[in-house]
Amino acid sequence: MTDRPEPAGRETGTAFDSELCVNREDVFVIVPVFNEASVLGGVLGELAALGYTVVPVDDGSSDDSWNVICELPVYGLRHGLNLGQGTALETGMEYARRQGAAIAVHFDADGQHAAEQIDSLIAPLRRGEADVVLGSRFLRATDTARIPPARRMLLRIGRIVTGVLNEVWLNDTHNGFRALSRRALIKIRLTERGYGHASQVLDEIRVHRLRYIESPVTISYSDYSLAKGPRTLDAFNVLLDVLLGKLFR
Repeated sequence: MTDRPEPAGRETGTAFDSELCVNREDVFVIVPVFNEASVLGGVLGELAALGYTVVPVDDGSSDDSWNVICELPVYGLRHGLNLGQGTALETGMEYARRQGAAIAVHFDADGQHAAEQIDSLIAPLRRGEADVVLGSRFLRATDTARIPPARRMLLRIGRIVTGVLNEVWLNDTHNGFRALSRRALIKIRLTERGYGHASQVLDEIRVHRLRYIESPVTISYSDYSLAKGPRTLDAFNVLLDVLLGKLFR
């Protein structure tokens, strides 16, 4: 792993939103990256402009992703080999733990997530109402309507499977847009290397008796993000792997 603890371009002092009077530097936004050079600059640039501490983790990209990261005021970490999204998130989380982050946010690099929704996502953590806030596409009809039909059906099935196995019942069990308090960040340790980390997060919530709530988020599906993310068959295989892992653990 390579890290760049002093990012070029970040000004000294504290980042505040002048209208909301909110300090965002204690919010570490962890962005797993694998061959996202074509969109990465816009995603990271928007997060940095909002004043968050941005931690992209280049998971062994073979394109220009690392060079994009190095040109931005972010804290870049790098895997020499592709180890999987779950491992990339854990690398970013460990960095956030060591740096004393108050809140950690998981955020996709492909442009699906909305940076402007982070403040509403983390608000329950700021108020002490929860340890984990999980983004949900099923709390508002307008957000649900954006989900491709096949993906929507699979997510519904996933909700039932994950609820039975993890005993954590959610409207949206495999949404990668989530926020962790300092307490949750210390407790949750990801060992699932791939997309199965989403189910492990819920298992960790149950095991450590963390308080959780869901918050509505908007996911923007594009041809690019659908091509980059897990296909419907891949997502089905993730659910199957989780099920078999539980049965034969």
